Amino acid sequence: MVTEKMYEKLAELAVRRGVNVQKGQPLIIRAAVRDAEFVRMVVRKAYEAGAKSVTVDWTDQELSRMNFDYQSIETLSDIPDWVYDRMKNQQDNGAAYLGIMSDKPGGLKDCDPKKLNAYQQAYHRKVADLQAYTMNNIGQWCLFGIPSVEWAKVVFPDLPDEEAFEKLGDAIFAVTRVTEDNDPVKDWQEHDEELIRHAGKLTEYQFKALHFTSGLGTDLTVELVKDHIWCGGGCFTPKGVYFDPNMPTEEVFCMPLKTGTNGIVHASKPLSYQGKVIEDFWFRFENGKVVDFDAKKEKETLKSLVEFDEGSCYLGEVALVPYDSPISRSGILFFDTLYDENAACHLALGNPYPENLRGGTEMSEEELLAHGANKSMTHEDFMFGTKDMSIDGITEDGKAVPVFRNGNFVF
Repeated sequence: MVTEKMYEKLAELAVRRGVNVQKGQPLIIRAAVRDAEFVRMVVRKAYEAGAKSVTVDWTDQELSRMNFDYQSIETLSDIPDWVYDRMKNQQDNGAAYLGIMSDKPGGLKDCDPKKLNAYQQAYHRKVADLQAYTMNNIGQWCLFGIPSVEWAKVVFPDLPDEEAFEKLGDAIFAVTRVTEDNDPVKDWQEHDEELIRHAGKLTEYQFKALHFTSGLGTDLTVELVKDHIWCGGGCFTPKGVYFDPNMPTEEVFCMPLKTGTNGIVHASKPLSYQGKVIEDFWFRFENGKVVDFDAKKEKETLKSLVEFDEGSCYLGEVALVPYDSPISRSGILFFDTLYDENAACHLALGNPYPENLRGGTEMSEEELLAHGANKSMTHEDFMFGTKDMSIDGITEDGKAVPVFRNGNFVF
């Protein structure tokens, strides 16, 4: 059972280790109004850590749903200038960003997908040049979740509200490495060190490509950019501030060559996208591009992802996650990508992380493209790892080196 002490420790962890707010630094928190009590706890921890100011951007899924139901596509697509100006001001002042998630997965499933897509495209176009702030780790950012009854009832539909809430809370705190009697900051440091070790080993190999196979039917080769860097655990800002952007995290990840993915990949878990849940889907790639796909549920939503923009049908990330990760062992499907992606190997359609290319965070957009990076306004992960997954690293001379067997690292 989750106690108030554990919520206090989670708030401390998010501020001190997650976003690692610095003395004199502004902090921007995005959270749902249902979580006001916990948000106050986080705000207090941030000020105690020395934050210059803390601004909370409140959200409400039900209000969002009404906006999509009643506003026209023209209104939703008209993103006001103050949205850009506010974000630009925050970044100019060196703000850190902290996102607290608890919304119901699939909460927008009944909304018009054309409206959802139009809004997302318009928003991303409006703030396109500001996305590098987090994608390039110029400033710290962190995402993590806390339980809500709405979320819990999706994960455990057959349980009473209170029991479902408690069970989801137990699971979230366990995989975030927060218990009644531990030091979560210390545990996260040790965990990051293990991820960094795996990332370093993969970077040393400088594989030309990775070949994935699984019993679901996945047979996929993903070529990597030259001079790639595998990353895992936390990140550093240009000023040397270390932070953990995802809590939980079990992955090491890298940058695919835009035109180098071939074969078929079958998703192993549902994907929550645009407030809807896509199930039992697959993609076929040729020369990096999705050329065919299907889904048993929400195929039109999947189509809106693939066709979001010119780069959303190419990969921006490949990530390795052992099947024996804590989230996988829990046996729980969270219906939230932050959690579910850390239970299985995953790929992301869309924009890459420049940190995965040597010198990439200092490169211009044109230089990144010249090195084979993708470009998109979106970045959407989907899971395809399985208990029987095998991965071979393919060297420049064509030699296959075992990386995963039976879903786990072999080194």
